[in-house]
Amino acid sequence: MKMSFLKATVLAVALFGASVASEAATLVANIDVSSQTMTVRYGDSVYRWAVSTARPGYFTPRGTYRPQRTARMWYSRKYEMSPMPYSVFFHGGYAIHGTGAVRQLGRPASHGCVRLHTTNAAAFYSMVREVGFGNTRIVVTN
Repeated sequence: MKMSFLKATVLAVALFGASVASEAATLVANIDVSSQTMTVRYGDSVYRWAVSTARPGYFTPRGTYRPQRTARMWYSRKYEMSPMPYSVFFHGGYAIHGTGAVRQLGRPASHGCVRLHTTNAAAFYSMVREVGFGNTRIVVTN
């Protein structure tokens, strides 16, 4: 009887702790195409970074997404093997990723992906990997 009570107590503590951890781990990235910014809410922290979304003739998809996959270093098969460090893919081939074209940040310049300074992309990539795809939401608005 004592063993059953002990097991139940340990299980309850484990379940309670897990639910608290998953609630605290929510990560939301809001990409505002009109202001060319990405605001990340991660626990009590808020980050706001300049981005580059699609330039004229291209499109960054709008909507709410969850990450589909990540890649520490990816090379675009569509655009001449362009490097895409710290990629977080959210809609097919569209990703949030680092760029070397930092002077373009803050204005539309991409083929549709969301470009960030590589330092910020690395931070976001780490956050996504830490909390998991299910606890991450990516929202792209006009």
